[in-house]
Amino acid sequence: MAAAFMSIRVHHPYPSRRSPVLARNMVATSQPLAAQAGLEMLARGGNAVDAALAAAITLTVVEPTGNGIGSDAFAILWDGAQLHGLNASGRAPAGWTPERFAGHDTMPFHGWESVTVPGAVSAWVALSERFGKLPFEALFERAIDYAARGFAVSPMIAHLWTRAETQLAHQPGFADVFLPGGRVPVAGEVFQSPGHARSLQQIAETKGKAFYEGEIAEQIAAFAKKHDAALTVDDLANHRADWCGTISKEFDDLTLHEIPPNGQGIAALMGLGILSQTAIRDMDVDDPATLHLQIEAMKLALRDAEAFVADLDHMNCITVSDLLDDGYLATRSKLIDPNRATNFGAGAPKDGGTVYLTAADASGMMVSFIQSNYAGFGSGVVVPGTGVSLQNRGAGFSLDPTHQNCVGSSKRPFHTIIPGFLMKDGAPKMSFGVMGGPMQAQGHLQMVLRTQLFGQDPQMAVDAPRWRVTQGLGVACETSLPAPTLEALRNMGHEITSEAPDNAFGFGGAQLIERLDNGTYLGGSDPRKDGAAVGF
Repeated sequence: MAAAFMSIRVHHPYPSRRSPVLARNMVATSQPLAAQAGLEMLARGGNAVDAALAAAITLTVVEPTGNGIGSDAFAILWDGAQLHGLNASGRAPAGWTPERFAGHDTMPFHGWESVTVPGAVSAWVALSERFGKLPFEALFERAIDYAARGFAVSPMIAHLWTRAETQLAHQPGFADVFLPGGRVPVAGEVFQSPGHARSLQQIAETKGKAFYEGEIAEQIAAFAKKHDAALTVDDLANHRADWCGTISKEFDDLTLHEIPPNGQGIAALMGLGILSQTAIRDMDVDDPATLHLQIEAMKLALRDAEAFVADLDHMNCITVSDLLDDGYLATRSKLIDPNRATNFGAGAPKDGGTVYLTAADASGMMVSFIQSNYAGFGSGVVVPGTGVSLQNRGAGFSLDPTHQNCVGSSKRPFHTIIPGFLMKDGAPKMSFGVMGGPMQAQGHLQMVLRTQLFGQDPQMAVDAPRWRVTQGLGVACETSLPAPTLEALRNMGHEITSEAPDNAFGFGGAQLIERLDNGTYLGGSDPRKDGAAVGF
């Protein structure tokens, strides 16, 4: 029997010396207090959904640089028998039309004109009502306590906080909440947000109604009106989260599942489908030729995602099935030169600042959950007295009237945040995600290949140096990639730039939980963040 289990390597080839965590119940997040809040729910008899939600709610307090009450969220859940997908991303205000943004070359990135309806609260409610075991109010206890009494700011979050100071200090309401005493909190300093605590208490007591129909909704709408923004009480009341299922692509005996568009998860599926047509199975994990194939596959996938992905209700010309068609992906794979980088354009499929967390329990339930304000602190707009920082997801729209993702009334924008879930031979294998804007689909591909094709444990895969496709022939690489590897990629024609791993969200923050054959879990948490994988 022992031979059936994966071998966990003792000798680690990468700089981090973290070991993978093994347990029957597990939570992995980017902030230790949030991970422990989730684990507490499991210890109190809750399940993986309760744990994931408690962690997510706590993250709005302890990691405000990546998410808040005004975030969007997505989830993939294995309930012990089947997969479920939840799209809780918000839509544009009804008053947003292309004409509203006339004179702009691109959508605004900060301020009220980037704010779409926040969906994270609706995700908490929907998941708890359908799958949770504990009372909804119990999930908020740690978060409310940290907001009301304060918590010590962790090092990486303090570092990211400083980046927002000059960019967002002038945005409505930001300085009053997030620049206490006129400055950014330093690592170890206690930060309190009593307005945040009050909002969480109201959301807990009303099961989210206060946020979409009650007092908080009225405060958001009144602040919007004060600043001539389009968001109204009706926009908030009309929001709904959708049980959307998943889309998937196979690679041998593995099946990668992602949330359908409006998210970029389809790019990870396309990249995997393109690579399935190559010789990557015969290569070594860190060989430059292996990295080259992955880079080229992701370039092809991302060019198509940028050109065609939009709100699913508006993908009428080029559809999901067009983009995932095996014949089309085989055609795209043939464009890859195994020895030379290529500047690809979009294909023709047919004629014509984020937080991620994952939780798993002894019953077999596994949850992959992500929520985000998009940029650090999102739009920068913070509603007075509430602690609600509003996302800037409207920046994901196009202003090209011919694009399926063109801005429109009550329409969902293109989204970067994506939870991932891997099945093997029809059984759950790994819940995982890699926060960090355009890094996310690329990170999903790298994590799947490292853990499944090349046999690395989750912590080793997370610790490994990462790369990120940019524009044209550009590839950003972590400074920890060996110099000979970088030189080999340059000789293939890649335009390489080196970046430090702590470059904001440049290379993402991964959290992974892999299910072993004996029913226990193996977890990894990214050393690029403050987080932890914890379990019992």
